[in-house]
Amino acid sequence: MRRAILVLGAAALAVLSACSTPTVNGSPTPTSGGPSPSVSNPAGPPPGVPKVEHPIDVSRFKQAPCTALTKAQADELLGTTTESKPRDGAAGPACRWSVASFTPTVDVIFSNLGDSGTAKFYAGKGTTYKLLEPLEPVDGYPVTAYGIVDRRAEGACSVILGASDTQGVSIDLAQSAANVGKKDPCAAAREAAIRVLATIREGN
Repeated sequence: MRRAILVLGAAALAVLSACSTPTVNGSPTPTSGGPSPSVSNPAGPPPGVPKVEHPIDVSRFKQAPCTALTKAQADELLGTTTESKPRDGAAGPACRWSVASFTPTVDVIFSNLGDSGTAKFYAGKGTTYKLLEPLEPVDGYPVTAYGIVDRRAEGACSVILGASDTQGVSIDLAQSAANVGKKDPCAAAREAAIRVLATIREGN
């Protein structure tokens, strides 16, 4: 008798379970009182971080960073007789343009990190980066001056150009001694970013 009661009890539980979980083609479907299925949206940048509406693929320039500026563009920034030299440091593939290996110089760096967009720099504002100042965007692409220390008085500035929400191009500029104090080096670095943007857009 006890065995019969246990069997009947198990059968009753099975019926209740089947009634509480409707199925369609053998698969369970949510009830009207249950939670709605979650919809995952692509994550954008955090609040306060400029969004890149039209991402650019910079992968080909990582393979050849010295193609980020043409000879004519480098001459416009630094003067004639510029030379370029690729280098591959901890930050990623890069190229330096200079006049006879002296200042002024422009370095363009393509990060190898998976998420190296503008948000990474904003996250370090006031801690890692003592200087973090948004500049005027270039055709909708954000440009932000940054630095572990503020080197503007020395005629040097770094900017990050947002190519996408997760990828940026760093541009470091050092002015010649003759130009220190005459022009904001971050404005000069932004001019370099304008030319880099033109080149990488043309290459896509």
